[in-house]
Amino acid sequence: MHCPYCQHSETRVIDSRVSDDGATIRRRRECEACGERFSTLETVELKLPAIIKNDGSREAFDARKVRVGFDRALQKRPVSEEQIEAAVRAVVHAARMSGERELPSRRIGEFVMEQLRKLDHVGYVRFASVYRSFQDVADFREEIEKLERELPPAAGQLPLLQGAEVVPLEPHGERQRKR
Repeated sequence: MHCPYCQHSETRVIDSRVSDDGATIRRRRECEACGERFSTLETVELKLPAIIKNDGSREAFDARKVRVGFDRALQKRPVSEEQIEAAVRAVVHAARMSGERELPSRRIGEFVMEQLRKLDHVGYVRFASVYRSFQDVADFREEIEKLERELPPAAGQLPLLQGAEVVPLEPHGERQRKR
């Protein structure tokens, strides 16, 4: 490790401490030439796969983009920050464990949808509607019915369509949910 003050190549570690979460090590170092002290952080570097976008271009995996997707889908939903962070970590872990050097963006979207199904059904349908480019109400209904068939109702989540009936209100085709 080069000294940031004099650029000398010999420094020695005088103290090491593991962070509370165990993910990093803080090392206090001293330069053998000038005697200045500085700190470094050591973390594990794991290579994530590159993402192949729909247009064929490639970019580095960015967990912040995954987080933005969760935030949009779960906006104003009763899901805690801790739950969202855990879901983002699960998506990153799934990408890492795929063993692939490159993954299509579609696969990342599937990982996100898998986590959203567990977290919040409304958030899942929101994300799926954009991700799968729903064209009309029938697409929403089909996805909701599929979700309700496949998953038991999660604790604290209301059924999405139970008791709902769609009836025409005006000749312009506007609809309203009726209970």
